[in-house]
Amino acid sequence: MATGVLVVAEQRNGAIRKVSWEVLSEGKRLADQLGEELVAVLMGGDGISSHAEALGQWGAKRVFVAEAPELADYRTNPYARVVVQVAKQLEPRIILMGASSTGKDLAPRVAARLGVGMLSDCVGFELRDGVLVGRRPMYAGKLYAYVACKAVPQMATLRPNVFPKIEPDPFMKAEVVKVEVQFEESDLRTKVIELREEAGGRPDLTEAEIIVSGGRGMKGPENFAMLETLADLLGGTVGASRAAVDAGWRPQSDQVGQTGKVVTPNLYIACGISGSIQHLAGMGTSKVIVAINKDPDAPIFQKADYGVVDDLFKVVPPLIEEVRKLKAE
Repeated sequence: MATGVLVVAEQRNGAIRKVSWEVLSEGKRLADQLGEELVAVLMGGDGISSHAEALGQWGAKRVFVAEAPELADYRTNPYARVVVQVAKQLEPRIILMGASSTGKDLAPRVAARLGVGMLSDCVGFELRDGVLVGRRPMYAGKLYAYVACKAVPQMATLRPNVFPKIEPDPFMKAEVVKVEVQFEESDLRTKVIELREEAGGRPDLTEAEIIVSGGRGMKGPENFAMLETLADLLGGTVGASRAAVDAGWRPQSDQVGQTGKVVTPNLYIACGISGSIQHLAGMGTSKVIVAINKDPDAPIFQKADYGVVDDLFKVVPPLIEEVRKLKAE
């Protein structure tokens, strides 16, 4: 009989990603409700096992660690093989991952190999007679759907920046279990040739707590420099609408929207963005939305918590100076 909750911890360059702590926190909540064990699986290159103790502090009773050169950088097939092997060994009731770029690629592959369904990009969970029910936004956030898969293991991905994190307990220890994996030639068909880090050291869009985004109203790529300045002062990152990306003003990796990245920051500042349905679908669940647009009828104002109807070039520079003053105090 299936028992327990299995969480897939995510790492990049040997460091645990923020979304993993959120997934562990929700996994612990569900495991406690079920009266069962929370288990984590961690994959990476040499030295990744040193992070296993930290996962224990977040509630994992056991941490299955797969440490191999083939796992240093994320590749779909090697990672999927490890998760499937651990899942078949443990037979968990629930498997959780973050709905990050990695999780969105990995989770459906694992679900297909296990022959089960999957709840994707969920913003809430509840248990109904032992069945995991996920809540996820639909139609650009206009309504929520409650979805469930009765086949075990029940798999789901969690939208980053939505689920509250528990307080880690430094006295909690996890049993570390080494995972021996035999990779097949077909697992290693793809190779990571080069990783290019974004300049500026800003947080990833999907994990950023503050995002300053620009749209067609920015008038050109050179004007995004002031948004970068504001984002850096606030400790956030820069996003863009599809119109700005299609115009070649920003890279596609900066795009927020249905065909870009779905984000849920604590603060989203939209500068010169009209607020198309596609864009609202990507940022509509932000906790606080501030819109700056000279068009009072722009759809973004219907979603915004605070709105400034004015030319962004008259608003953003004074805003930057005010933030500088506050930080200097």
